[in-house]
Amino acid sequence: MRRFIHQLGRFGLVGLVGVVIDFSVFNLLRSTVLAPELVSHGPLAAKAISVSVAIVANWLGNRYWTFRAERRPHLLREAFEFAVVSVGGMAIALGCLWVSHYALGFTSTFADNISANVVGLALGTAFRFWLYRTWVFPDSASNAGAATSAAQVDADERAQVTEPARPRTASIPLVRVATGSIAIVSARPTRLSRPEHLTARPGGARRSD
Repeated sequence: MRRFIHQLGRFGLVGLVGVVIDFSVFNLLRSTVLAPELVSHGPLAAKAISVSVAIVANWLGNRYWTFRAERRPHLLREAFEFAVVSVGGMAIALGCLWVSHYALGFTSTFADNISANVVGLALGTAFRFWLYRTWVFPDSASNAGAATSAAQVDADERAQVTEPARPRTASIPLVRVATGSIAIVSARPTRLSRPEHLTARPGGARRSD
């Protein structure tokens, strides 16, 4: 739990830097070259660009600080998975912006920032943190423990298969005759495959050879 809280705090700080980058780039582009008066879908394009820049900054911060103990040696694969999750978070923010700006008709700068940088950001952040922690930067200790358990199970199964079958045994009681009565002395394991020769004494008493 303590480790989770530390990761969450670092993720929040890295995300805060990403928010500043996202917010600054978005508003810079929306108010200049991608203003809705000049480009019909300018706000969406501005948001896509600002989020892309923020993704790069977040990946560096999370890889070398937040999840530095869980980072993997396969850099390209990790970067690809990080990008996939980040694009999912961006899609959430863009969806919120589209609903607000185009479906509901809230076209002011304030409304665009609320939908994209407040509602969309909150939902996208929760989505990204969950997948970063469980997929992109999984807990190496948990993975190692699961791998060890699986290896132990495999070893036990192989041992059961390769262990030679032991012959089944049964306990045959030894008897002795004392003044015409039969008394049980002890029991010893005897292989079932070995026949038992029983001889009878006069008087009905039987003993084993």
